[in-house]
Amino acid sequence: MTVLSLNGITKSFGGNPILKGVSLEAKDGEFIALVGPSGCGKSTLLRIVAGLDHADGGDIIIGGRNVSTINAADRNVAMVFQSYALYPHLTAGQNIAVPLAMRRLSAAQRLPILGNLMPGQKAIRTGIQNHVQDMASALKIDHLLDRKPGQMSGGQRQRVALARAMVRQPNVFLMDEPLSNLDANLRVHARGEIVDLHRRAGVPTLYVTHDQSEALSMADRVAVMIGGNLLQLATPQEIYDNPAHVEVARFLGQPRINVLDAQMDKAGLVRFGATTLAARVPNAAGKVMLAIRPEFVGVGVETSDALPARVERLEFLGSEVVVYARLAAIAELVVAKISPQQSASIRIGSTIGLTLPSEKIFLFGEDGARLKIEAVSHAGKLEAVR
Repeated sequence: MTVLSLNGITKSFGGNPILKGVSLEAKDGEFIALVGPSGCGKSTLLRIVAGLDHADGGDIIIGGRNVSTINAADRNVAMVFQSYALYPHLTAGQNIAVPLAMRRLSAAQRLPILGNLMPGQKAIRTGIQNHVQDMASALKIDHLLDRKPGQMSGGQRQRVALARAMVRQPNVFLMDEPLSNLDANLRVHARGEIVDLHRRAGVPTLYVTHDQSEALSMADRVAVMIGGNLLQLATPQEIYDNPAHVEVARFLGQPRINVLDAQMDKAGLVRFGATTLAARVPNAAGKVMLAIRPEFVGVGVETSDALPARVERLEFLGSEVVVYARLAAIAELVVAKISPQQSASIRIGSTIGLTLPSEKIFLFGEDGARLKIEAVSHAGKLEAVR
C-alpha cells in the first residue's frame, strides 16, 4: 500500500528553480534513498515533506491525506537531521521524551512548576518515561539517558536522535545525511543499525545521502536526483545495471563509469575513433556517448581486436587494482578494474590492449537519455573498421 506520494513538487529560491516537478511514491515499510550531487534539491525535498519548507507547487499525500498545507507538527512525520539537532541543555532521556511530551501533555501541564499541580500530569509523565526507557533499551542506549549531548560521542548522539524520531511512531521517517558526521568505520556499522530500526518501525523512510555506497547497500529503491529532476527511481541492482540517463550512470559506481564520445552513422552503426561498434541503433544518427563500467573493461596484451592504450596510473586497493590508461587513437582516458594477479605484469608507461564487450556497453544520446541497442554481432566486442 502506498503511504507517501509526492506529485509534481516544485520549489524555487530567488527565481532559481531547485525542484522541477519531482514525483515519487513510497509503499508501507519501504526504504528509499535520495542520492545526487550537492545542490540537486534532495534536502529541500525532504524539508518540504516534513513541512519545514513549503513547495511552490505539487501535492504531498501521507496516508491518503493531502498535507501540503498542514503545519509540520500535524503531519506525524519524524525527521533526523545531519547535525542531530539535540537540545544541548537536556539529557538524552529528556531529548527522547520531547515529542511525547508535546503530544501527550497540554501547554499548562508542560509548565515547569505549575504543571506538576495539574491533574493527571504525573501519570502521563510516568507513561512517557516508561516509553522512553523501552525505546532506549531497544537501541541499547539506556545507559546514556542521564548524559547530555556534550558528554556523548557522535555515534551515541546519532542513536539518541534516532530514538527521538522513533519514539513518536510516525507515519513517515525522514533522514537527512544522519551518518555524515561519523568516522568511516562507525558509518559502516551504523548503516546496519538504521536498516534494522527501519524494519522494526515498518514505516516508509526517505533517506538523503550523497554517499552512493550507503544508498546501494541500505535502500529498497534508489532515487537519483540531478539538477532538481528525479532522473530514475529503481532498485539498487536495476539502477546500476540499467541506468536510464548518462548522469545516473556517472553518479553510481566507483570508480566512475567510462564515458567516451562516439558517432552514429545513417545505418545506425556506432563509430568510435578508428573502430566501429558491433551493434546497431535504429532510427538515430549523430553524436552519442558510449559508456562502460571499469570492471567490464578487458585488460591484456595488444592484439588486432584490442584498443592500444598507454598506462598512466595504477591504484592498488587490496582486492583490486584500478588501471588508468589513455587510448592511443583518440587520447581518451579509460579506467579499468582488475585483480592484483592480472596487474602483476603491468607497469606505468607500458602499452596494453583494452577490449570493451558490446554486451556491457551503454549508449546515450546527446540529451543524455539511454539508447536501445537493437542488435549485437556474435563477436561481442569492438571490432576494427576494415
